[in-house]
Amino acid sequence: MTIARDLARYVSSVSFSDLSRETVHSAKRSLVDTFGCAIGAFNAEPARIARETLKGVESRHSATILGTHYKTDASFAAFVNGTMARYFDYNDTYDGKEFAHPSDNIFPILAVVEAQKGTGKDAVLGIALAYELQCRLADAASLWKHGWDHVTYGLVSVSAVAARLMGLGEEKIEQAINIALNSHITMRQVRAGELSMWKAPAFANSARNAIFAAELARNGMTGPSPVFEGEDGFWKLVTGKFDLDTRKFGNRRNKFKIGQNLFKYYPAETRAQTAISSAIEAEKSIRGVDAIKSVVVETNEAGYKILGKDPEKWHPATKETADHSLPYLVAVALLDKDINLSSTSERRIGDRKTLDLMKRIRVVENRRYTALFNKGGTVNAAGIRIILKDGSSVHKEQIYSRGHPKNPMSDEELAEKFIGLSSDVMSRSRAEYVIETIWKIEKIDGIGRLFSIAVLS
Repeated sequence: MTIARDLARYVSSVSFSDLSRETVHSAKRSLVDTFGCAIGAFNAEPARIARETLKGVESRHSATILGTHYKTDASFAAFVNGTMARYFDYNDTYDGKEFAHPSDNIFPILAVVEAQKGTGKDAVLGIALAYELQCRLADAASLWKHGWDHVTYGLVSVSAVAARLMGLGEEKIEQAINIALNSHITMRQVRAGELSMWKAPAFANSARNAIFAAELARNGMTGPSPVFEGEDGFWKLVTGKFDLDTRKFGNRRNKFKIGQNLFKYYPAETRAQTAISSAIEAEKSIRGVDAIKSVVVETNEAGYKILGKDPEKWHPATKETADHSLPYLVAVALLDKDINLSSTSERRIGDRKTLDLMKRIRVVENRRYTALFNKGGTVNAAGIRIILKDGSSVHKEQIYSRGHPKNPMSDEELAEKFIGLSSDVMSRSRAEYVIETIWKIEKIDGIGRLFSIAVLS
């Protein structure tokens, strides 16, 4: 049996009744968090571009563009809504051997459920399955170390689950995976050097292609097989051989991966979360940044290579680069005692005092932190060592960031995060109504209702 067929068989075998109450609740938590991230980014430039490009496209399998009355093809709705969800770099994350933002799957799944006139139970099941596939693949093999981007695994999770939600059987689900994965692998350049707007739509574009692959498979199209194990397949060209045992995947007996994801307390890249907290804590022990002689930021291997290696990270020219820059984020945290949505605004990233402080910051790999990361479980420990001009020093570190399963955010905190993110475009009472609806999503007959109550005036 091919890996793609094995994944198809797994996806076909799980039903809503196999989900524990804990799994259902975890899916709702992720939906609250992701919906808030998306609504808050409604007016962001990449979201506006995506919306204006695709809102006029009609389809018999249509879904709603979040915040509007517009409907478009489900794959295009997934692209627009997914772009919004990812824009602030505030949605959840999961780290195995590969990185993942499993909530990137949520709006593609909702688009397919709406297009298929599915229910809230269908949405919860689809979300749980998509998380399971992407996180299990992330545990199996690294992409970033080979120059490929983590959104590549979304081709598998979205195509397989979309095909399942379309009512397709194992054979056609396998073909959807084959078509999607063979044809749309993403280069890691999207997250290297100076980052562009494309950081936000990268997964959304994978999802768009994955849904289209499922549509093609529904109508009988076949794809290259075996897509993983073949002569010129995924193993040979991308990752190398890896083990993937679907018998250990989430089901009635085994725990699902959803619930092991990390929610972000700050709108910044995952590996920066603990560094930001450490910097804010360290600042309490000094008398202003003028007393600082130098700062050493200690992070793991991935944190150094992604957030601290490139020279562009010391001179960020875009919001996307700033929220992926350890020297920038630490400098702002020391100056402002916080990181929020305005911290990476165009005006803020040109601040001279911030740029001056960044000249005194150095980023290094701490091998102990790398070892903790390599054990899995999204452990992105970081430390801040500040050397003061009087010769004294301050050192702070954090192992589990706020929002990690071992340092969790409560349901109430996630709700307040939603309300804060949406405050510029939605009243608090409306935001609370949307949140209340999400907590009861499994009782909704048509998922379109969730979008209808989130229209922005």
